Amino acid sequence: MEQELMRIGVSLPDNLLTKFDSIIKERGYSSRSEGIRDAIRSYITYYEWMGDIRGRRVGTITLIYDHTKRGLSNAIADAQHEYTSLIKSSIHLHMDHQNCLEVIILDGEAEDIRKLDEKLMSLKGVKFVKLNTAPPAEKL
Repeated sequence: MEQELMRIGVSLPDNLLTKFDSIIKERGYSSRSEGIRDAIRSYITYYEWMGDIRGRRVGTITLIYDHTKRGLSNAIADAQHEYTSLIKSSIHLHMDHQNCLEVIILDGEAEDIRKLDEKLMSLKGVKFVKLNTAPPAEKL
């Protein structure tokens, strides 16, 4: 059974669209629409996976952000201070004049880890966020 397709409009910065076009060409997609559908499916799968983690977990949140964005560094620090019981360590790297990479190492309840991840993800100026979790050592 064929599904009805809906048209949407999306505004993207030129550099992001250029990178996306190069990836879809390299991967052999027939159109941008095919690449966007695949990216949305992947996002939905990742979101559902995040919702399925339960109990105590260990993990990392990796983020890249524009440290020149007014107030962003403070907002990131405030979010981390709100979840100090989870955070065991963090590593901060200055990638260039504008961008920083931070890796936050966590141990705690999955729901709290997810909340911190979503809080960081929602901050304007954060360019990349990736959460990885695993069960604690005693459950491996």
